[in-house]
Amino acid sequence: MSELVTCQIVNKVATITIQNGKVNAISHQVVDELNQALDQAEQAQAVTVLTGQPGIFSGGYDLKVMGESMDAAMALVEKGTTLTRRMLAFPYPVMVACSGHAIAKGAFLLLAADYRIGVDGAFKIGLNEVAIGMTMHFGGVELARGRLAPVFFNRSVILAEMVSPKEAVTAGFLDKVVSEAEFAPTVQAIAQAMTKLDMKAHHQTKLKARAELLQTLDECIEKDRHSSL
Repeated sequence: MSELVTCQIVNKVATITIQNGKVNAISHQVVDELNQALDQAEQAQAVTVLTGQPGIFSGGYDLKVMGESMDAAMALVEKGTTLTRRMLAFPYPVMVACSGHAIAKGAFLLLAADYRIGVDGAFKIGLNEVAIGMTMHFGGVELARGRLAPVFFNRSVILAEMVSPKEAVTAGFLDKVVSEAEFAPTVQAIAQAMTKLDMKAHHQTKLKARAELLQTLDECIEKDRHSSL
């Protein structure tokens, strides 16, 4: 089985890269390997940078799995929500370096990070579930409610509005957008700055700040387990 996620740790920064085909689909294997990479980052006490391939961060869940059966789809959704819940409570800072399009689960990964930096370009970012015939799962609705700007919540979740990287800053999917030339050095500079944080204080404050959202996600994972898309 080929490796779909790589993890490189240098100077207390773990760079985790998704490499799964043309759209960087999130499959069971990708989620499993992302968890393994997070294990490595946690053991190394490293700031984590999650990224994709040039032009595409992720196009979302693997549609082959999502179209296989309701049980198969919900099993992948449960695993994916559990991953985003882990990211939200991770003991070390988590940054997403959004290398291009971020759609559906790709956009949810943005919402699960502490800091999101995107590369400027003709890229689409957003939650397209209702545009492709999928009722959004409870976990997705509540993650979006907790992290998106209120004025964009309905537009993103209920109307599947897609935005550009610059608009994604206003919406709450991204924190900063830079040119392609500035992207890699800016990601590294911000990640290195994060290594200077007091990690115990960072983690404890993160858990306090997100206590309500984390509890809600735990409840949503259980509700989604007994639901259907």
